Amino acid sequence: MDMDHFDVIIIGAGPAGSCAAKKLAQAGLSVMVYDRREELGVPVRCGEGVEKKIEEFIGPIPQRAICQNIKGARVYAPNGRFLEAPGLGYVLDRKVFDKWLAEEAVRAGAKVRCNTLITELLIEDGYIKGVRGRNMGNTFEARAKVVISATGAESPIAMQAGIRTPCPMNTVDTCIEYEMSGVVWERPDDPQFIHVYLNNEIAPRGYAWSFPKGPDSSNVGLGVIPSTDMSKSALHYQEKFVASNPKWFSKASILEVKAGAVPIGGLLKDMVSNGFVVCGEAAHHVNPIHGGGIKEAVISGQIAADVVTKAVKSGNVSKEALSEFNEKWWEIRGNHLKKVEKLREVVEKLSDDDLNGLVDALTPQDIIEFSRGSKLSVLAKALMRKPRLITLARHLL
Repeated sequence: MDMDHFDVIIIGAGPAGSCAAKKLAQAGLSVMVYDRREELGVPVRCGEGVEKKIEEFIGPIPQRAICQNIKGARVYAPNGRFLEAPGLGYVLDRKVFDKWLAEEAVRAGAKVRCNTLITELLIEDGYIKGVRGRNMGNTFEARAKVVISATGAESPIAMQAGIRTPCPMNTVDTCIEYEMSGVVWERPDDPQFIHVYLNNEIAPRGYAWSFPKGPDSSNVGLGVIPSTDMSKSALHYQEKFVASNPKWFSKASILEVKAGAVPIGGLLKDMVSNGFVVCGEAAHHVNPIHGGGIKEAVISGQIAADVVTKAVKSGNVSKEALSEFNEKWWEIRGNHLKKVEKLREVVEKLSDDDLNGLVDALTPQDIIEFSRGSKLSVLAKALMRKPRLITLARHLL
């Protein structure tokens, strides 16, 4: 078995892993990123929508990775009425976007190796010292001062480091999405907006969406609470949602089917151990109200890079030293996302009649603020108009 030595090994070349790798390499550390996929960015398990503000963290996104420019979101109540919230953004091509982030890491000096499955952490004297895995069928070992897990939601690798990452079932959504071509929009400006549907008949506990990818194409999907009952499965509700929008989708064809599970809560207090950090979606760093994870992964990976750089250069990669990641992430993102999680816990308990009523009680700016975990008192006041919702309102305050 070949043995390589690095300052940092990163498992996973998604947004969290690649952004961490770039920043670590820029700091002068030797970095290796391993990814189990044969092609980075594939399969896509994402609505592919991001705010333009993400460029403050990663720089300008190349045009080749952008399918559609977005100028806002339309949030639909069950009765069909909607609030139009302004906000510049993009619908990406994740197959291009993820490769671009990895290319940026390589240009900064990191190494990336795909088609590499990490099966085991190397543990010596209570410290994570590296990884063992398979590349192109060959077993190998590689050592590092710190290992970062940025594997996404479905990998158990952090458990080997003593970090419990499985989500409780009530904090997971199962999602399915069709990339559809031949969509016929109802309004001329429909492709300039992402479309979000709150409707308990179509997406109980979650929401449905249509994210335009061009003049006649869109990512169409939904997320719902997991169920073993096929009459309550994500596929069942997806077919129902598509059928409920004949003006848009009756002439459209399905070019790609995407599915997966998304953590929408269960934020971790402790994400480190001796020589080890878990970040991104693997650490449940996802916006709990809409399930978006790209921006959270980028920020999480960059915070991890800052902490790991300091630890490696000081020669102290203990759990105590790396615990600065817990503190920084909770200060910068965690407390904010905890408020958003409270919002989700309230919204998922509202009936369709309640949701219809909120269209009249709220403004587009309110929707923007709620998604950021701000001004939840506005929603609480709206809910308090109905005595039976007072308890839910108090949960927000």
